[in-house]
Order: sequence, then structure tokens, then C-alpha cells
Amino acid sequence: MPETDQVYLTFDDGPTPGITEWILDRLAEYDAKATFFCLGKNAEQYPHLFRMIVDGGHAIGNHTYSHQKGWSMSLERYIEDVDFANDILHTDLFRPPYARITPSQARRLSERYNLIMWDVLSRDYSPWVSPRQCLHNVTRYVRGGSIVVFHDSVKSFRNLRYALPRTLQYLRDNELKCSIIEL
Repeated sequence: MPETDQVYLTFDDGPTPGITEWILDRLAEYDAKATFFCLGKNAEQYPHLFRMIVDGGHAIGNHTYSHQKGWSMSLERYIEDVDFANDILHTDLFRPPYARITPSQARRLSERYNLIMWDVLSRDYSPWVSPRQCLHNVTRYVRGGSIVVFHDSVKSFRNLRYALPRTLQYLRDNELKCSIIEL
């Protein structure tokens, strides 16, 4: 990673009933693989959806147990939340919610996890971003090697429903392959 013909689609916050299945179906239509940065509490609550992600050949990343902002937590409590999630998720990939992580948290976590950020943010979660703008946020900046963030959540679905299939088609048209993050 990165390869010039590879793009790394990622989905944060799931798994979420109704949304996860829809995403997996769209990815399958395009023979695309993605990395799902799951919340431990969601994987625990919806183990069948978590299993569908894994069985589909997608990668799993840790996004904390309870979607905590590291800036508002002590080092010990934050690490505990991440590790609690990993008891369920079993992955060496980690993405901090909101990218809000202190330097000491990042240092400590990087001893055990590969911290994965992004270079293309769809902003699919924003009620102020239209579905067309969400798509444009991706297609304007995506290139080989990009890590793109979408969200596997109810609040993002209005934009995701429009942007994801069109993003997948755009990537195909530009000979970019969707792959999982492997380190």
C-alpha cells in the first residue's frame, strides 16, 4: 500500500442494520472490497452483520467500542475503550473517531495497532452536504492510493445511497480497483 491503481474505500461506525447489507450488496455488484472500521458495541449488538462483512472478504478495523473522542478522555480510559472493542473485532487496524486523538494516545496505540487516517472525506454524515456534493467530495480528490471515508450509519445513508454506487462506477471507469487495507 499504496499502489497507483488501488483505492481504499472505508466505512466507519457500523455495522448498522439495513445500511450494512445495502453497502455489501453495492460492493459485490462492483467486485469491490473495503475496510469497515467498526464500533465494538455495534459488532457486539449485530454479530450477524459483522460476520457478513468478514465473510464478504472485507477487512475489519477498530473504531473504538463506543465512538469516543480521544481529546475528551484520559489516556487510560481511551486505551481501555479501544482494547475492549478489539476483544470483539480482532484487528490490528485502528481509526480514531473524528480523528480526535491526543499525541500520547496515538503513541501508545501505535505500539499495537496500525493507525489509519484518510485523504478523502466524503462528508456523507453532514446534513448540510447534498448527495451530489458528497459524490463530488470523493471524485474531485480521489486518486490511486487514496483512502476514502464513508460512513455505515443511518445519518449518512441519504448521501451514501446516491454517492456510493456512482463512486464505484467512477472508480471502475477510471480503472481504479477497490481493495482492503493490508499492512
